[in-house]
Amino acid sequence: MSATSPVPSDAHPRFAEALLELGLGDLLPRVRRFPDHTRTAQEAAAAVGCELSEICKSLIFAADGLPVLVLMDGASRVDLDLVRQALGAEKVTRARADVVREATGYAIGGVPPFGHATRTRVLADRSLLRHDVVWAAAGTPYAVFPIAPETLIAHAGGTLVDVRESSA
Repeated sequence: MSATSPVPSDAHPRFAEALLELGLGDLLPRVRRFPDHTRTAQEAAAAVGCELSEICKSLIFAADGLPVLVLMDGASRVDLDLVRQALGAEKVTRARADVVREATGYAIGGVPPFGHATRTRVLADRSLLRHDVVWAAAGTPYAVFPIAPETLIAHAGGTLVDVRESSA
């Protein structure tokens, strides 16, 4: 996408450009923008009218000081010890807001699963595969888009893992 030929979409312009570069331009018309923000998985699920687990959260953590993206279903929490083990890291913590913005180019609550400012390691929890379609942020806290989880994980460059907290 060039500055002279913008693609109309409710997605963040940088994310819309990433979709085009990835050959996923057909998703642009499917982006849905809402008047109220969809920063949390609960807010997004309520706005879309889907199950909480059909939301894909894009969460940034710091693994030994380096940002890593974890894609998780909206009904689950990330087990930091499992992330640490999956990465072979010494320490994993939730990234600060400034680190999230620097690594991704987006604010917390609008981080999409791909199209980031920098390339990071990506872990995708297997729980996402329980659905035919999941909804993820489209670069703003007001917009989401539907995508098959296999397509999402492949385009995010994700490694399939089990990093969900056990419910026991």
